[in-house]
Amino acid sequence: MDRESASLLATVCALLADSAKPLPDDTSLEKLLDRLTEFSEAGVSLPDSCPCLLDFISTIASNSTSDPSILSFALKLSGLLAATEDDYRALQERSVLDIIFSVQRWKDAELWDDPCIRIGWIHGLKRMLLHPKALAFFVQSGFITPLLQLQSDPSMFVASAANQLLAHILLAIQSENEEHANIKTNTEHSRVVLQTTDHIKESLVPKESTLAAGSRQVLKLLALILDQARRPLRDQLLTALAASLEKLAEAGYSQMTPALMDVIMAGYSPDSDDVTSHLLSSMLNVNKPTDLVQAAAAFLHQSHSCASSDTANIRRVVRILLLPLHFVTEHPLLGTGMNCTSKQSDRCNPLLYSKIFSAPSADTAIMTAQLKNKSMFISMICVCLRNAPQVALMPPGILPCHPAMIVLSVVTLLRICSGDASTSSSSSLDGYKNEVYRCIVSSGKVQKSALEALASLSSSTGADSTMKEVSEILLHYMSNPDSDPTVLQKSYKAFVQWTSVWTDHSFISQQLREDLFMGVEKRACDPRWEVRDSTIEFLGQLHCVPSRKSADSALLSECLTAPLLREALQDPESYVRASAISALARGFVPGGLQGTELSQEQTDTVDRLLKILCEDTEGFARRAVVRYFMTWLSSCSSPPSSPHSLLLESVRVVLSRGSLDLDWEVKVNTLELAELLLDAAFLDHGRCTGAENHPYAPFSTRANGQAWARGAALDSALSSLVDQGVFSVLLSGLVDCDRPVALKACELLIRIRETINGMADVMSGVSCELPEWGWGKEIRKVLKNEGDESRSVSVCQVLTSLALDERRVLLSQSSDHVHNSFQSLLQDILSAGVTLGDAGKDDGQEVIVDCY
Repeated sequence: MDRESASLLATVCALLADSAKPLPDDTSLEKLLDRLTEFSEAGVSLPDSCPCLLDFISTIASNSTSDPSILSFALKLSGLLAATEDDYRALQERSVLDIIFSVQRWKDAELWDDPCIRIGWIHGLKRMLLHPKALAFFVQSGFITPLLQLQSDPSMFVASAANQLLAHILLAIQSENEEHANIKTNTEHSRVVLQTTDHIKESLVPKESTLAAGSRQVLKLLALILDQARRPLRDQLLTALAASLEKLAEAGYSQMTPALMDVIMAGYSPDSDDVTSHLLSSMLNVNKPTDLVQAAAAFLHQSHSCASSDTANIRRVVRILLLPLHFVTEHPLLGTGMNCTSKQSDRCNPLLYSKIFSAPSADTAIMTAQLKNKSMFISMICVCLRNAPQVALMPPGILPCHPAMIVLSVVTLLRICSGDASTSSSSSLDGYKNEVYRCIVSSGKVQKSALEALASLSSSTGADSTMKEVSEILLHYMSNPDSDPTVLQKSYKAFVQWTSVWTDHSFISQQLREDLFMGVEKRACDPRWEVRDSTIEFLGQLHCVPSRKSADSALLSECLTAPLLREALQDPESYVRASAISALARGFVPGGLQGTELSQEQTDTVDRLLKILCEDTEGFARRAVVRYFMTWLSSCSSPPSSPHSLLLESVRVVLSRGSLDLDWEVKVNTLELAELLLDAAFLDHGRCTGAENHPYAPFSTRANGQAWARGAALDSALSSLVDQGVFSVLLSGLVDCDRPVALKACELLIRIRETINGMADVMSGVSCELPEWGWGKEIRKVLKNEGDESRSVSVCQVLTSLALDERRVLLSQSSDHVHNSFQSLLQDILSAGVTLGDAGKDDGQEVIVDCY
């Protein structure tokens, strides 16, 4: 820290310590603390460099009348200074820490109720505890008691921070005890662990269902600790809390199932018979279907590391997650029919089945009661659907059915959701099925989850055997006029996903193709813009399905889709227009339209796109136009040879108009288009004619010939860039007011300069005309020849005179790098204090502070 900054900091500390001059906000204090933290982490001793900080903390410690935000800042600053051994000792010598972190002191001053003070106390202690000796200070000061009380603080932010600090304390004690394992366990540390364990035990099981939020907070704390704890701390906690955890598992609080499973999985080990194993067994045998499915899903998500050694529980969890689909769709996902018997217990657990769905042998009333809670039943089905793709990836020894059967069950579920009652084949369950259908028919939530699952299942083993069924249900949803826009979008996504893995489309009948086109054609004219947008995007995605071998195998031929896309270019919604442009660009394949004569429709499309670039009021569509020509140019194996080709003529217009656009993203895209032309121009710049390399030519002739040929090639490349308007676009971008545009232009100009570096002597020279106004005038100012009447400048001279490297460094910095300095921050805090003091004389004056 330089001397001037240290001096300013001393003045700021004096201002903050003066209780008569509070600051109007604490954002600047947080910024100041961040800067001081950066200094400390860089190895700077803050007390040595800035003794004023110790004086400030001492003043605050003896005066509790300051603004709470300043007091909170002092607490955090104390923790920051105490994070190193030397600075911790310096604070202890002043007896500051005992005073400023005294909870009783803040309570006596009636300030502890302010969450600002409590959060400052927590953050200060957590920062201080980076220093090993601070752990002893924390324990001996008895801070564990107020910290445990803060676990249930009414402020969510305070409770969460206290949660994190308590976990940090226990893990620090663990490390401290392990380091001194040869010494008898520290009794003070043991007391802290015991107090924490007792607190968790008392808070785990809520006295009423309305207090479940507090129990969830405690479970989060326990999961956080167990995730990093090692023996013996882990075993000590689990042994002490086993009864409470078991009681909580049996209580059946559905809202706590995910948090309880987090605890179980944080401490679970498949090769041990400990508390978590028993808890897991309890959770996988609960009576509530929704809780059971949630527990199974949690285990599946977190059991990657133990899946190979815990096949029994994995197999059990897989069956639990398949049971809802098994029941609803009647597909034998469990490797058996609906009527399980005890002799088939190895394939279907009848007791478990009865618990979940009350199978036919169970009381009908129980089954009906479970189905009457529509929201919970739908939630359970959706959980199963979300996990179906992962379940389908299980090996045959764990998965009780072929993965294709899971695909077909999802298809059947989608049929049921659409109201198709013919899917029920079992007369013995008609009464139950009516209840099931009542729950899920037309359920958008189930439809969306099922379509997402179906899309992910496209890569499962044997999925190709279900192509016909999948295509039919997806076409049904895409053609259904009652489909929700989001459901339709997910139908499109699933269809594209499945189409990409189909080796051919011969299984799709002509009737289905016609139905597909008719459905898409209607949706392209839907009054809802979201539907039109999804439909246009879908048409564009069909253009780039990787398995499509030829145009003949396309699901929808271009002659059908192109008119719809061209019509969408005039859609009143800008999102739809942009999607149509992107869809048209997706039709380009390597080779593009190169060497082929454009049809009148294609020429009209290009004209329409250029008109959108010039006249459209929305940036989405204009950006898409520039990207369209980038795609077209990129698809060409080599740039068109004729300068009068439609592509190059259009690109010149795009460069000219795009560089003048008001949208900075359009301008950046325009520069990316210019970059493509730049790459193409310099692709062959190093090639020579070959005569200068003749073996009998003198060495000097060969060397001079190579240089001359390369210079001529560079002249030709630069000339083409000037003629195409690329160089003008780069120069105009260099002085653009939008920093990303100027930076991109600067980088491209540097590339040109480096390409021609050292070749100026063998180049004949290429000139570029600068306009008298706008960017031309700005470039002349940079070149310091604004008085020159000549509009033509040498390209090589411009590239070497613009100080591009310095400009790039400046443009690479953030826009506030000058004003957002440490000194500037300190000056702003001082200015705020002075302004506030003046404002105190005139209550009508508004104070505005730049708080970054």
